[in-house]
Amino acid sequence: MKILGYLFLTLGTILPCNALRQQAQGYWQQHVDYKMEIDMDVDTYQYKGKQTLVYTNNSPDVLNRVYYHLYFNAFQPGSEMDVRSRTIADPDRRVKDRIAKLQPNEIGYIKVNKLSQNGKSIAYETVGTILEVQLNKPIQPGEKVTFKMDFDAQVPTQIRRSGRNSAEGVSLSMSQWYPKLAEYDFEGWHADPYIGREFHGVWGDFDVKLTIDKDYVVGATGYLQGTPKVKRGKKTLHFVAPKVHDFTWAADPDYIHDTMQVPNGPMLHFYYKKDLPAQYLKNWKDLQPKTIELMQYFSENIGKYPYDQYSVIQGGDGGMEYAMSTLITGKRNFNSLLGVTAHELAHTWFQFLLASNEAKHEWLDEGFTSYISALAMDTFRAEPQKNPLSGSYGSYFNLVASGQEQPLTTHADRYALNRAYGAAAYSKGAVFLAQLGYVIGEDNLKKTIKKYFTDFSFKHPKPLDIVRTAERVTNFELDWYLIDFAQTTNTVDYAIKTINGTSITLERVGLMPMPIDLLVTYTDGTSENFYIPLQMMRGEKPTTATIIKDWAWAYPTYTFQTSKAVASVQIDPSELMADVDKKNNKLTN
Repeated sequence: MKILGYLFLTLGTILPCNALRQQAQGYWQQHVDYKMEIDMDVDTYQYKGKQTLVYTNNSPDVLNRVYYHLYFNAFQPGSEMDVRSRTIADPDRRVKDRIAKLQPNEIGYIKVNKLSQNGKSIAYETVGTILEVQLNKPIQPGEKVTFKMDFDAQVPTQIRRSGRNSAEGVSLSMSQWYPKLAEYDFEGWHADPYIGREFHGVWGDFDVKLTIDKDYVVGATGYLQGTPKVKRGKKTLHFVAPKVHDFTWAADPDYIHDTMQVPNGPMLHFYYKKDLPAQYLKNWKDLQPKTIELMQYFSENIGKYPYDQYSVIQGGDGGMEYAMSTLITGKRNFNSLLGVTAHELAHTWFQFLLASNEAKHEWLDEGFTSYISALAMDTFRAEPQKNPLSGSYGSYFNLVASGQEQPLTTHADRYALNRAYGAAAYSKGAVFLAQLGYVIGEDNLKKTIKKYFTDFSFKHPKPLDIVRTAERVTNFELDWYLIDFAQTTNTVDYAIKTINGTSITLERVGLMPMPIDLLVTYTDGTSENFYIPLQMMRGEKPTTATIIKDWAWAYPTYTFQTSKAVASVQIDPSELMADVDKKNNKLTN
């Protein structure tokens, strides 16, 4: 026990010290600017690339190595993505054993042919989906270096997100298609292999020249510069994308390209195949004015969208967010098409503007996106739901009941089951935010979301940042909420133990503390709302309820007296508290 105690003390000391170290040195983040020239052969699905990358080391550290992601290398038999898909108990139906069956002309790859640092060749090694680069000369704090690279690549058969010839016939869905420099921050390098989850990147400016068959219509991150130049049957499109951490494009000779202007906002672009059946073509037309409403909703309730355009592009294998764009499948009924667009568009705020590390904190993105997109979709209903997040709560409760839950601190690739990852990242992550509204009050939650976005846009926030933002808005102490709900699998479970005349006794059954909203109905037919503050929260949310004495967590029961005889009691009539056992939340005398 002494050894374990020392280990826990050491880990608990190191992690806060790292955070304190960055705070003492002031916030910093790395910066990278890309210039790329790409020549795509649409017959072989191979392309050649030249990349010039200017990297600014804004850290206080000397860097002896750098790392690039080579994501397309995942689509090869024997890759980590392939093996994980074939060994996990519940493989993604889109992947399964498809990678293992790819032929040489169907695989994906990125092969680096040359790499230099400030004009001098440097040593590198491709290790799966990571390029390990040993620098000739360390990069000093504050120093800029220029890396130049020549590479060849092949677009894989579309299996997961990227690829060629999707199930809906889209020729090229080009996401994570170039050598992408890994992020380095106060925690060190984030050169995670591509096994199946999502991405993390360095902000910078992108300048991309894409040469492709002249008959292909291209939708992309960034702003098209001038008129494409046509030469020998191919055209060159020049895109510039300022202050993004990724660059995505898609191309097909049969795309329809529509545009629609958001009042006082960006130009929306829609790319979808003209050979879709008539009902789907109509859905894509009907989607366009609704996307304006979604853009306005998110800008009003999170923060203003800062770019001049956004593209909704048919492609990929479901729905996936990218810089200034999304790739979504197009053969959907209208509600499905609107729903996936709402979700992926919402990601623009929580992933492409806040940009948490999705490998480590996937729920900050997926969960918060699920939360706000559910609220947005509720505005389209004739009768708004009592709780638009009821589906997320139900999914979380099922996860708890399954016994397969892992804490939200789990690395995205380390979940034992895909379904456990999905329920945790999407559903429990959404409940985290919705339940925070129960804890601090809905108006305070709205203020917290806006302040979080304002304070941490372009800064890769961590889980503590959302809680500290809520604390700044409310002056409450909320570290307990992050610890119990995100860092453990402790559950909320409060019960009504007894009613005895005018005396009510409650019981804390689960380990997670919460303040309590209580509805008491008296024998004379009247009712009264009570609010029991959580002592360790050091404050009370705004409420019209009768506020009674605090409940300290360590006390398993809590008794108080009412002014009249009690007929029934209900804990949390709003059902926004994620109490895992609703059966003991009501009692009739």
